[in-house]
Amino acid sequence: MKRRNALAAVLGPLLSSVWRPAQAQAWPQRPLRLVVSFAPGGPADIVGRLVGQALQERLKQSVVIENRTGAGGNLAAKYVAGVPADGYTLLVTTSSMAVNQTLYKDPGYNALRDFTPIVNLAASPNILVVHPSDPAPDLKTFLAQNKGKPVSYGSAGVGSTPHLTADHVLRVLGKLDAVHVPFQGAAPALNAAMANQVPVASVALPPAVPLVKAGRVRALAVTSLQRIPSMPQVPTVAESGFPDFEDYTWTGLFGPAGLPAEIVATLNAAANEVLRQPDLSEKLAAAGLERTGGTPAEFAAYLQREVAKWGRIVKETGISAQ
Repeated sequence: MKRRNALAAVLGPLLSSVWRPAQAQAWPQRPLRLVVSFAPGGPADIVGRLVGQALQERLKQSVVIENRTGAGGNLAAKYVAGVPADGYTLLVTTSSMAVNQTLYKDPGYNALRDFTPIVNLAASPNILVVHPSDPAPDLKTFLAQNKGKPVSYGSAGVGSTPHLTADHVLRVLGKLDAVHVPFQGAAPALNAAMANQVPVASVALPPAVPLVKAGRVRALAVTSLQRIPSMPQVPTVAESGFPDFEDYTWTGLFGPAGLPAEIVATLNAAANEVLRQPDLSEKLAAAGLERTGGTPAEFAAYLQREVAKWGRIVKETGISAQ
């Protein structure tokens, strides 16, 4: 018996170290995967790749980007909602997560229940643009000149925040007979505006910035509360007769529900650290994006407000993805 107890005393710690659960080890022990809900080149992908590369340096682990597109961001969100909450598979998605709760009868997940908000990474306002030959110098004039006439507008697709923004501004608030023309992304919508195939296009700011600066399209208004520093000549929707109007397309980092608090804290601290880097801030600004950052609690509260806000807009516009 004494020999058995002595053997157990020697082997016990060794066996414990061999069989210690993986989650008790320091995280991360292997590469991370960032599942991006939209195609390469869009705001979510731009932010995901920039932040992913910086996180890779901070966490000393590879970060793999996987674009899992479809259903307005729902495919990626539904997938990540079902993975183990171990911190190795995370979601980079946009405000589509808040919009889709009411836009779809069943998006396949609950934005407030099935995810752990980690950090709001970056945001950009939407922008309404027209062909340079359009006589209206701003949104207020555009609305006045088109009263009583059918007006088509292009966007990046049904249910996107630029679609909801345009329908809310042009049809609900501006009282125009506005008809939506959906495109497969911001680039085709902008191309249609450049070719004067649609009177106006509504897109997230980043892909429009170089075209506005090159004079290939002209901006009517941006949806931020304040004017954009890089384009101070462009008025806001709030200045155009709709006080306090503000719409942003944001990009955030999420884990599945139940992500351990220590992993959330590590990711949040690392993300905020990289967002404060001047070079990353400059890269985001060059793409028309503003860094956000903040705590998980702040992001969770913001998500709740966004779900409620976009729910009201979906109801007012009557838009549905079904």
